[in-house]
Amino acid sequence: MFHLFCQKSIYRAAIKCKVVVQKETFLKRNPMHGTWRRSFNAEHTCLESRALPIIHHVKYICDLPENHRFPMGKFPKVLESLLRDQVITDKQVWAPKIASTELLRRVHTEEYLSNFISGEISEKDQRRTGFQWSSGLVQRCRYETGGTVLAGEIAVQRGLACSTAGGTHHAFPSYGSGFCLLNDLAVAAKHLMGESTSRRRILIVDLDVHQGDGTAFIFKDEPDVFTFSVHCGKNFPVRKQQSDLDVSLEDGIEDKEYLSKGIVHTK
Repeated sequence: MFHLFCQKSIYRAAIKCKVVVQKETFLKRNPMHGTWRRSFNAEHTCLESRALPIIHHVKYICDLPENHRFPMGKFPKVLESLLRDQVITDKQVWAPKIASTELLRRVHTEEYLSNFISGEISEKDQRRTGFQWSSGLVQRCRYETGGTVLAGEIAVQRGLACSTAGGTHHAFPSYGSGFCLLNDLAVAAKHLMGESTSRRRILIVDLDVHQGDGTAFIFKDEPDVFTFSVHCGKNFPVRKQQSDLDVSLEDGIEDKEYLSKGIVHTK
């Protein structure tokens, strides 16, 4: 009886092994299949879902002083609205890992990262960012950056992915500015280029009312990253950087004119 049980176990193991081998062969021949990538910078994945991946983490938020003007609550509200309106289901929601210091070093200086993570930030620098330093703020920014990195990894494989936070385009390599402490866009772009065995070119389209000055500065000498910013000309930052393509708009512009400006500049 024991011998028969062993035979059955070996048989099942052999069948399972054959299925795994066949699956691995299929993935090698079909690199765009959902589980092709060996690993993601993720705490939670939804590999079985073929729907649009949504990246979110409960640590995208942190406590701020009472009446602070930054709308921290918008990040969970985006996810809540998508779920409530049945635009997505929870089976589409991935959770990123916190961005490692190794990832962050691709863009930010060692000195800045050390000071930011340890809290050795001067009052002047804190005023420039608009945030009072806290360990929770550091954690939030690192998870947010990890979310953009994860969205980029998934998008390379599946074609599209969205994160409910990110876009911190005012952060420079050695300092933060305008509610932006880590440049998630730049970190993700550097990561995706660095992990590719072949040349990878990246387009960053920034449609915020403010120019993406930090991102433009970071990639000003990088031929494989094209920075495109459409923004209000008379708005923050006062001192603009030079993107590869800047479209400066007047206050109060309406939809039709906005779209026509974009068509003119991209022809």
